[in-house]
Amino acid sequence: MEPGNNTGVSEFLLLGFSEDPELQPLIFGLFLSIYLVAVLGNLLIILATISDSHLHTPMYFFLSNLSFVDICLVSTIIPKMLVNIQMQSKAITYAGCITQMCFFWVFVELDSFLLGVMAYDRFVAICHPLHYSVIMNPKLCGLLVLVCWILSVLHALLQSLMVLRLTFCTHLEISHFFCELNEVVQLACSDTFLNDLVAYFALVLMAVCPFTGILYSYSKIVSSIRAISSAQGKYKAFSTCVSHVCVVSLFYSTGFGVYLSSVATHGSHSSSTASVMYTVVTPMLNPFLYSLRNKDVRRALKSLFRSKI
Repeated sequence: MEPGNNTGVSEFLLLGFSEDPELQPLIFGLFLSIYLVAVLGNLLIILATISDSHLHTPMYFFLSNLSFVDICLVSTIIPKMLVNIQMQSKAITYAGCITQMCFFWVFVELDSFLLGVMAYDRFVAICHPLHYSVIMNPKLCGLLVLVCWILSVLHALLQSLMVLRLTFCTHLEISHFFCELNEVVQLACSDTFLNDLVAYFALVLMAVCPFTGILYSYSKIVSSIRAISSAQGKYKAFSTCVSHVCVVSLFYSTGFGVYLSSVATHGSHSSSTASVMYTVVTPMLNPFLYSLRNKDVRRALKSLFRSKI
């Protein structure tokens, strides 16, 4: 197909993972299962946090917000993919693509910011335990979540508006299972320098800054834990951070892995496959990481199930 200038783009084509018709039922069943597990798992975390008064603390307040964001993240991507497989179509409208991209960035950035806020919460709890309830008061917790939402929405709107200014070619195939920003920008016929500049600046501001804050918080946490004299005290302090460390490691390792993969192999299905890890698998695994490693959450879930039986 000859590339050409097309200002009236009506739709994009999401190539997904495979064009083999025999694999479509398998992909449909796999992602439907992942979606249901992710939604139900995170919903259980939210219900457990609400129903158990022992979990009405800043740490679990942030956890319930993270679970809500993870439900929204997978719901932004997977349902459209499942509909396309069922309808044997690869199309997504131009407006639908921009909308999906916008919401995707809102929830991915919220994940990043909330993980940073949760690291700060653990820092205050372990390094300043006597002042924890004063510092992490309900007003501050609500304000931190609100700021996370505002920054994420503003960034997503900025990225979406930057895409809206582009003119696209007639070759509109996206080598992904959703409208990924870099893939869409690469399809443009017009100059994308400003888009690339904004994208790299946003990457530093929205991903590297929270990650740096997390590293700083845990450097202070490790120093405080090492200063504790008893082995039991060290174990108790560290055990409150294990679940969060696992989630942070999974989210950022897969996120940076996807970024490096997209740079090295632009337009290939390997980048699409790698994206599954932090866009779909990570939200699915988060409830298990918190419930399996956290006695309070396990107890709350057991109480929730007993009350429903």
